[in-house]
Amino acid sequence: MGSYLSKLPAEGVTMHEKAVLQRLRSLQLEDNSAEEGYVYVDDSKLEKGEKAAKAISKSRRPEPISVVRAEEWQDALLRDPKNRLALSALSAANPRSVLTSRAAKISEQQVFNVKIPFEGGPITNQRQSGRCWIFASTNVFRVALMQKYGLDEFELSQAYLFFWDKFEKSNWFLEQIISTVDKDLDSRLVQTLLHEPLSDGGQWDMIYNLVSKYGLVPQTLYPDSFNASSSSVINSIIFTKLREDGLILRKLLSSPSSATAAAVSDAKTRMLKEIHTILTLTLGPPPSRDDEFAWSFTDKAGKARTVRATPRAFAADIYSSSFRITSDTVAKMVSLVHDPRHAPLTLLTVDRLGNVVGGRAVTYVNVDVAALKAACVAMLRAELPVFFGSDVGKFSDSALGIMDLALVDYELGFNVSLLGMDKAERLRTGESQMTHAMVLTAVHVDEASGAAVRWRVQNSWGTAAGSDGWFVMSDAWMSEFVFQAVVDPKFLSKDVREVLDSEPTVLPLWDPMGSLA
Repeated sequence: MGSYLSKLPAEGVTMHEKAVLQRLRSLQLEDNSAEEGYVYVDDSKLEKGEKAAKAISKSRRPEPISVVRAEEWQDALLRDPKNRLALSALSAANPRSVLTSRAAKISEQQVFNVKIPFEGGPITNQRQSGRCWIFASTNVFRVALMQKYGLDEFELSQAYLFFWDKFEKSNWFLEQIISTVDKDLDSRLVQTLLHEPLSDGGQWDMIYNLVSKYGLVPQTLYPDSFNASSSSVINSIIFTKLREDGLILRKLLSSPSSATAAAVSDAKTRMLKEIHTILTLTLGPPPSRDDEFAWSFTDKAGKARTVRATPRAFAADIYSSSFRITSDTVAKMVSLVHDPRHAPLTLLTVDRLGNVVGGRAVTYVNVDVAALKAACVAMLRAELPVFFGSDVGKFSDSALGIMDLALVDYELGFNVSLLGMDKAERLRTGESQMTHAMVLTAVHVDEASGAAVRWRVQNSWGTAAGSDGWFVMSDAWMSEFVFQAVVDPKFLSKDVREVLDSEPTVLPLWDPMGSLA
């Protein structure tokens, strides 16, 4: 059942209920916000509203659906010729396709006046996996390497980072199980851990952890296996194994006679060996982080070349003089988020969210959406690509490659709006969260106002999606459904940079900001 309050019928309302309703109507939300998208509420009025809501909830009776009323609605609906036409169209095809706005398709063109000169290629394809964050980050890293080595096309191995991420997250999960042994198995925290022991998804700080520990390799040296491109089966296998292991560890820790630190460590080591076996046999043995590889290629001048390096040395040498970015710059990148549930200039982190034990914690600097956009524009003007996270499934079309609030006209088809909630409300109700990471490479800025109009997006869904793999995002869509952007701190104001030194607000593991792109 849903949690929404049913509408009180006009008939049969008691004097008490009328009084309560009148109290509810008297409540006023005051917008005294100095920041866009933040609403502040009078606490005294809120308290009265809570009491009124409880009174209504206790006094009213649950209402069954009236069959007679539903039939009356249907008759009235179909008397309108427009609705009969809608019935024919909407029942015979995907409603979103039927209601796609021609005007939106025309307005969202791949035309931009601020664009990085070298976007990198080819368009990548994560296929049937949730590795978008790995693809987006390696698409950022590769730009300097392509310029450094004179390449028209180049990919870093996404599977290499995927292998080590799965292995590290397995260890992370087992450590969380050990540290929560004092919690009941049915507690929300332990159940959240067990629900998804590890995910294909991740965050920028997790990429930093992987690259700093394991380095990078060209894709030609460790290409995708079937299970890297289609990860559901190995995920199912590993999930089952880790849940079994979690119960074994909890049982071991609950036994006074055998619960020693050495016994727990030995048990966990045996478990990790089994996970390593599964990963090696399904993804293939990855290159050793400390062994030198030989990468041979032909540059765009037609010259055959060979580069020798270890994965970690290769990652430490991300540098191109024309690109003006180094591995040190990448390490200092800051993850901005726009989460209007929390005040701007707040440092956020998520309890027990991570991949590498002892690695960097996942942290976000919460800013208003204007500050997030300004940082992205500054990055693009400096010819730097931008890793960003969004809720890609909302008001978007993967075939057209368009993300626009006006793309699907639900009001035309159903006489209802799907934009009745603001961004904070969508987060609070589970309607929206970060689901996908991509890369910004251009923006069109209105010359008169200086405001962004639309953004160019490099996706990782192959060339069949969008315009040969490229998407266009309206600025209004960005305001509502983009949550994160990773930027160089030199493009941030002093007050935003100082947030990094503050004490973070710790969100629970099940918070929407704990979702992994």
